[in-house]
Amino acid sequence: MADDTTPQAPAAPDARADRKAARLARQIDTFAKSHGGSAEGQLAHIARGTVRVALVGADGEWGNLVAPSLDVAQKAAEKAGLTLQDDFDGELAAKVRTGPYEWSRMAGIQVGGPRNPAAQ
Repeated sequence: MADDTTPQAPAAPDARADRKAARLARQIDTFAKSHGGSAEGQLAHIARGTVRVALVGADGEWGNLVAPSLDVAQKAAEKAGLTLQDDFDGELAAKVRTGPYEWSRMAGIQVGGPRNPAAQ
């Protein structure tokens, strides 16, 4: 007869998620080092559990990474020492530096930016 009171071993950590978090942490660290030595970020759900990691470097440059889950994104941010903000507005948004390319892409043909292929 089997002993039902035998303690079970704790579940093994998800090695795949840990590897993804480590890879994202390296990318965040590389971004921070190339843009003034530090960065701030904000996490936002984008689709079916995927999370956008928005990054703003100390020099105002910005970028995005995508994590497969909120847990992976949070682990990566923690490993990289990324300061996370609750929202991408206010002080964080004010730090973003945009150039002519971004402005033309946002406004499109209204300010001489690239045309929308569907509108041609």
